Amino acid sequence: MQEAELHDLSDDADYAASQQEGSASMMRCDSSKLSTSSETEGAEIVYLKDNVAIHPTQYAFERISGRLKLIKQGSALFMTWIPYKRQSTNAKLSEKDRNLYTIRAVPFADVRSIRRHTPALGWQYIIVVLSSGLAFPPLYFYNGGVREFLTTIKQHVFLVRSVEDTNVFLLNDFQNPLQRTLSSLELPRAVPIPSMPSAPVLPRESTSHENQERTDVGISDLFRESHGNGFRPLERRKSNQSDDYSHKPSDDAEGVAVQSPVAPDPVEKVPYREHNRDGEAATNVGTFELISYKEFDKLSLVWGKPRQPPLGLEEWATFLDSEGRVVDSKALRKRIFYGGIEHKLRKEVWAILLGHHTYESTYAERKHQRSIKKTEYETIKSQWQSISPAQAKRFTKFRERKGLIEKDVVRTDRSLSFYDGDDNPNVNLLRDILLTYSFYNFDLGYCQGMSDLLSPILLVMEDESESFWCFVALMECLGPNFNRDQSGMHSQLFALSKLVELLDNPLHNHFKQNDCLNYFFCFRWMLIQFKRELEYEKTMRLWEVLWTHYLSEHLHLYLSVAILKRYRGKIIGEQMDFDTLIRFINELSGRIDLDATLRDAEALCICAGERGADCIPPGTPPSLPVDNGLLYSQQDEVL
Repeated sequence: MQEAELHDLSDDADYAASQQEGSASMMRCDSSKLSTSSETEGAEIVYLKDNVAIHPTQYAFERISGRLKLIKQGSALFMTWIPYKRQSTNAKLSEKDRNLYTIRAVPFADVRSIRRHTPALGWQYIIVVLSSGLAFPPLYFYNGGVREFLTTIKQHVFLVRSVEDTNVFLLNDFQNPLQRTLSSLELPRAVPIPSMPSAPVLPRESTSHENQERTDVGISDLFRESHGNGFRPLERRKSNQSDDYSHKPSDDAEGVAVQSPVAPDPVEKVPYREHNRDGEAATNVGTFELISYKEFDKLSLVWGKPRQPPLGLEEWATFLDSEGRVVDSKALRKRIFYGGIEHKLRKEVWAILLGHHTYESTYAERKHQRSIKKTEYETIKSQWQSISPAQAKRFTKFRERKGLIEKDVVRTDRSLSFYDGDDNPNVNLLRDILLTYSFYNFDLGYCQGMSDLLSPILLVMEDESESFWCFVALMECLGPNFNRDQSGMHSQLFALSKLVELLDNPLHNHFKQNDCLNYFFCFRWMLIQFKRELEYEKTMRLWEVLWTHYLSEHLHLYLSVAILKRYRGKIIGEQMDFDTLIRFINELSGRIDLDATLRDAEALCICAGERGADCIPPGTPPSLPVDNGLLYSQQDEVL
């Protein structure tokens, strides 16, 4: 990109309009020296805005309001956001929740970009993205002030508007060689303001240009299309290969990968002692009961319970009363958690697990609901079916979504007999259901990856209307994965980083030293719930385990930690950087031992306990949907 192509803010009407307002505010703020004992001597508040809020969940009443500041100290500019101590918002948000979101003294040298959102309805908000790729939660300006905020930043750091997206403002993105050289000098910086770590854990410094290149490569690797399933083709392991996966360094690596000393796994197999007649294992996060006295594989956590056979028809009947109600839903969810469900039974049980039917519903009530919902589905479907070609020409959003859906469904799971062949009616059903959903949830619409989530549901339900409503129920939990601001994905990746830090600090430190704290290499795992990482049958088994919410509604995060821990020796030993890690993780597809990994995930979840739950921000997908009428728009953010 040539220097002449940069859009300077001074050319923009909004910037010019804010100059007078901003200058007056700067004069007020510049005179306000930090005087409290908690703030560093010599720092100046150059911008201050009250009533700036975040929304930990998708419910308006759970917002957290606070004060946003820009602080100048020496040549460095810092941003802080501190929540108010006493608020009259929902009591479910504890003080720990508020502390989790507190932003303390983040230097703008570590900020890559700021995205501004101006919805047609609702309040303006910004998303601050760090050089590591992590992003803070959206900051909503209830009393205005976004233009003034950007104006102030521009007065103190290098800030330009992105050519690709006029709502994105880039910081420290020096394409000009002279500017890049000046940036790399790393002139003396001010001592950071004493504080606890900010919400995202910041990595070691690197230029934003290098980070941008690395992130772009990683994301393209994650979403590279192929004729089979829409992603990059992966080499499958041959049947005679060992279960131990040996990673080969990339061709452009210089020589053989250097093996580094690997710190011990803090929750790997540990000695246990006798206590009464039970065994106990002591770890750095607690003491836990062992279930056996045998020697265990070093890669397996010693207290994970063995898996069971899947739930069958005869056993399923024991969970129901004479009218079809589930007598003990917790016992049923526990049984499914440890064994899954036989395929011929999934059609009946999935609709209950997903919440399409309630546990308390009878056979007759479920039959009646299916009839009512079928009529409702046909009504919604008719909305897009009735659009004439003349209307479609004037309906850009419909044409775009329809084209994207038609492009995706023809490459979704076509290797399965259920979807293979030309003019397959099941492929047409995929298209119809996704188009109907885009009209049912017009704010969210359709995004790549949704066809992957619908495909197993349609295969199991074998009914268009039932598949649609089960998909609707699933999207009540996973919908935030596809939000335009990627808040759902960022909250999961942030929670994952905190869990790894808690459960395997040496591995966390390796990621920190190699600029991998954005965890983008796990992006696909989160987005479509490991569907591209497992064989189809194992994917369905994993999903029904996750849907039980038996130990945690975020078991998929512990599953991610378990996978990373299984390969920690190789990751640390070979000093994998971001690009190598992306390739390595992608090539694990088809090689993950699901049963063993579920055992490890269960153990990690129990091991982490409340400390693990505290690492996960409220509202992190897939959280249980709450039907209290206080949902606000996914896109317009109307509160």
